[in-house]
This record gives sequence, C-alpha cells and structure tokens, in this order.
Amino acid sequence: MQITITEKAIRKVHQFMADDASNQGKALRVYVEGGGCAGFQYGLAFDDPRETDEVIPSEGFDIVVDPMSQTYLDGCSIDFVDGLYGSGFKIHNPNATGTCGCGHSFTV
Repeated sequence: MQITITEKAIRKVHQFMADDASNQGKALRVYVEGGGCAGFQYGLAFDDPRETDEVIPSEGFDIVVDPMSQTYLDGCSIDFVDGLYGSGFKIHNPNATGTCGCGHSFTV
C-alpha cells in the first residue's frame, strides 16, 4: 500500500502535533467511512496504531490505515491547501470515479 504526503501537509501535521501535546507520539490515521453526498468520505485523526493497521512511515510520524480503508486509499496523496474557500487537508484519490462539489466525499 502506498500513500504519499506533500511537504506542506507534513509541516501542517507537525504543527498540529506541536500545538496539542495529546497528539505527540500518535500516528496520523487516514480512513474512509460511509457518508457525504457522494457515498464515502475521508477522515484524518491522530490515533494509536492498531494491530491490523497498515503503517506507512513518514517524516517524524507514521500514517496508519485500517484494512477496510486500504482498498480505497492505495495510491492516494495528501496535501494541505490554503485558498479563498478555506484551508485544510486535501486527498487526491486515483481510485475515485466521482467526487462531490466540495471534494470531501467520493464514489468508487
């Protein structure tokens, strides 16, 4: 399984870890859950790795993905964007066949 993360997103993860001591030492969990206007939506959270997770080392932290989400996230890239409509993490998913207008949910 492969997930890439941009330098800008790495810096933002480190900033979130530094801003909240409870995030330090945690992994960045990337997951998919049902919902959103297109059927599935992405989630990101600081969490402890679980035995069944895929662990992807990054710069100063690990990215973890649960088995169900692995199917949908393989080959994804994570970026952090700043724009007129706000800022946040953006996931580019080559497995998605469609997305909603806001880009937070997708179909496969």
